[in-house]
Amino acid sequence: MRIVDSHCHLDDPRFDEDRQAVLDRAWAAGLVSLLAIGTGEGPPDFAAGIRLAEADRRIYASVGVHPHHAGRVAEGWANALRACSRHPRVVALGEMGLDYHYNFSPPEAQREVFLRQLELAAEEHKPVVIHTREAWADTIALLQQVRPPAGGVFHCFSGGPAEAEDAWELGFYLGLGGVITFPKAHALREAARLAPLDRLLLETDAPYLAPVPHRGKRNEPAFAADTLRRVAEERQMPVETLAEATTANFERLCLRYTR
Repeated sequence: MRIVDSHCHLDDPRFDEDRQAVLDRAWAAGLVSLLAIGTGEGPPDFAAGIRLAEADRRIYASVGVHPHHAGRVAEGWANALRACSRHPRVVALGEMGLDYHYNFSPPEAQREVFLRQLELAAEEHKPVVIHTREAWADTIALLQQVRPPAGGVFHCFSGGPAEAEDAWELGFYLGLGGVITFPKAHALREAARLAPLDRLLLETDAPYLAPVPHRGKRNEPAFAADTLRRVAEERQMPVETLAEATTANFERLCLRYTR
């Protein structure tokens, strides 16, 4: 059985003491690769994911400016990001987007930085990893304004069928993580049941949002197997079939552009 964690923050300090053991558990759980999100602690360091990907061929990287960090960018940031995006282990840009829940950066700055990253993704023909929280309408509007030709994924998708349909109309994937195992995530589970199989990805967002039965603990890539089982149960399909489909989806979205 082949599983991919399409979104994890493996550079997080919470993994500093046992990062290799975390990876060993992931490979033992059936993971064949993972995407290390390269936002790190924000600009100017865009290489957090790249450093991990250079150390293990099963790890791929993204580069991007998280909406929380949009207010930190300095002159020349877009050129620096473009240069990092051309690294051979970088398969996506992001996570990028809008977060109006925390507003750690001004909304205007978030929109400006998001739009520029969408333009970069179009120029470099790389898929995008989207973060959106309490900003769905603005996120969709900007994606319609600059639609990345290589597509992308709504990371940590937590909407219902209506939001899922918005994503499908853009040609995007839904990143399903631990939230789908939470007791109150009824609308999300409905969306997961209705979704086309070729539009689903698995993710953990580790170290955040650990799935049941690990909720409240540090999340890690191996727990993607727990999310896989819950999604398969909701869709009433074999776990192995879903694992193979979501892995093929990741490879189609991200790995077709690897050099």
